[in-house]
Amino acid sequence: MTIPFRALAAPLLLVVLGALAPPALAQSRAPQPRPVAPAPDSQRLLRALEDAFVSVADRATPSVVNVSVKVKREARPESGASPEMEERFREFFGPELFERFFRRQAPRDEGRAAGSGVMVDPRGYILTNNHVVENATEIEVRLSDDRKFKAALVGRDGRTDLAVLKIENPAGPLPVADLGDSDRLRVGQWAIAIGNPFGLDRTVTVGIISATGRTHVGVATYEAFIQTDASINPGNSGGPLLNLDGRVVGINTAIVSSGQGIGFAIPINMARDIMTQLINRGKVVRGWLGVAIQDLSPELAASLGVKEDAGALVAAVMKDGPAAAAGLRPGDVIVEFGGAAIKDVPDLQKRVAAVEPGRAAPVTVMREQKTVTLSVKIGEQPTDDAMEAEAGDEILGLTVEPLTPETAQQNRLAARSGLLVTEVAAGSAGAAAGIKTRDAILEVNRRPVSDAAAFRQAVAGLKPGESVPVYLQRGGGANEYVMLTAPRP
Repeated sequence: MTIPFRALAAPLLLVVLGALAPPALAQSRAPQPRPVAPAPDSQRLLRALEDAFVSVADRATPSVVNVSVKVKREARPESGASPEMEERFREFFGPELFERFFRRQAPRDEGRAAGSGVMVDPRGYILTNNHVVENATEIEVRLSDDRKFKAALVGRDGRTDLAVLKIENPAGPLPVADLGDSDRLRVGQWAIAIGNPFGLDRTVTVGIISATGRTHVGVATYEAFIQTDASINPGNSGGPLLNLDGRVVGINTAIVSSGQGIGFAIPINMARDIMTQLINRGKVVRGWLGVAIQDLSPELAASLGVKEDAGALVAAVMKDGPAAAAGLRPGDVIVEFGGAAIKDVPDLQKRVAAVEPGRAAPVTVMREQKTVTLSVKIGEQPTDDAMEAEAGDEILGLTVEPLTPETAQQNRLAARSGLLVTEVAAGSAGAAAGIKTRDAILEVNRRPVSDAAAFRQAVAGLKPGESVPVYLQRGGGANEYVMLTAPRP
């Protein structure tokens, strides 16, 4: 029996129209999906993580203190003009005439600065950063319960940017943080920062450990920083970085101002050792070779016949120092120290500093493509003040000082680390390079510099007529390279 076409047409038409129906129409007929709630196991995990963060904040926040310092500012020459007009006057009249006739001395005044700290001992000892209290004439700390105390500076170490304070005669018990083990940190672990960013007391931020053992950051001489993406801002300096157990694993120190989520903390194991020495001795004792060293560039490594990542180049040997007595020479490449291979400058600095002064250590160098092993009797590293006094204030005609947020703002500089040029001697190498007062020196020979000792070391090995690139920032934020050339006799 044949079915008539007309009998099939209507059902077929309905099927075709249904297939061609607009999506919205089709969806309107379909039941809407209900929001899916987290599975019970996922919910429990999220709650457990939330509880862990809350527990860390509850446990550690009372030990975080606000550090307020009174700072004596140096007399600063003033012309009475705006920074823009000063720059025009300087360019028109020249730096010498401008400084001579248009400047006047402003009276000394006092300012205030603030940072963070963490109570680490029931006797009242507080860990913070050296740069928080470096120029302080008076220090006050405020606890989470609003108690305020005058604090004494026990000691500070500019080479790691650490300082120890002490509350005298506290009324009542003090909240103390538990210290962890920074050597056991792993990349990817949770990290919690607590501090006083921009004066916002006891702000808690969360992230992860992004890296460990970071060097060449340009903040301190001895660097092995913990890098974290937990939010750190000005005012967090000196506050704790904690693990998920609420134990301090680092002291927050620096940020990369041009990026986000890049902060650095001093490992607590390093901070604990520095703190112990400052409390017991009032200073930090380190081993000392008595050399100026620099990393190997590819060109230098090729010319000396060594690998780029294998050693530290001796740029200069200090007279009457341990290295000079042992026979080290400029141009030697230190490839081993104390039986361990040397990778770069921070690696050698760390190993030498760990040797007790007075002990002998074997040093292997590459000299004229030959291996030479020497024995060096390690000396005690002089203080920063002693080294600066011995070396003098001027470096190739430039007088410099560490750049601070205050001096950066005064000179319209965006940089927050480097060296501020305060004076340029007429006819000097610095003047010939075109460097001007109020410039910020950010890098020398492609290495960051944050203190005069680092600048001096970077140019110590220059022979007469040799040049190094210097990266500058000028008022208004303009950056440029100049070539600094050692003067010929």
